[in-house]
Amino acid sequence: METIPHGRLLRIFICESDHFEGRPADAAIIDTLREAGISGATVLRGVAGYGMSSVMHTTHVLRLSENLPLVIEVVDTAGKIDEVLPEIEKMIGEGLITMQEVTIRRRKTPR
Repeated sequence: METIPHGRLLRIFICESDHFEGRPADAAIIDTLREAGISGATVLRGVAGYGMSSVMHTTHVLRLSENLPLVIEVVDTAGKIDEVLPEIEKMIGEGLITMQEVTIRRRKTPR
């Protein structure tokens, strides 16, 4: 088991309708993270949420929502997150970014 004591969890909160340079923002962000060599990232689609505007976005049957919340979770060393963060900040517009220090434990797959 490998332990990395100074890991970082980065969460990026955006909406499905967010775009960057003509592309969906989540796809642009994931591509940027991958190109930067970040260990892993996952896009999670929310079933309900609201942001600074307080407009509720939901999958509720009686409401038609085409703009559900998305959360992109990214885990790597603090140094690698810090390197790519300025690029990500340019891509999120009115989104929100949170970070927290984490200890990463991972099992290496035998080759």
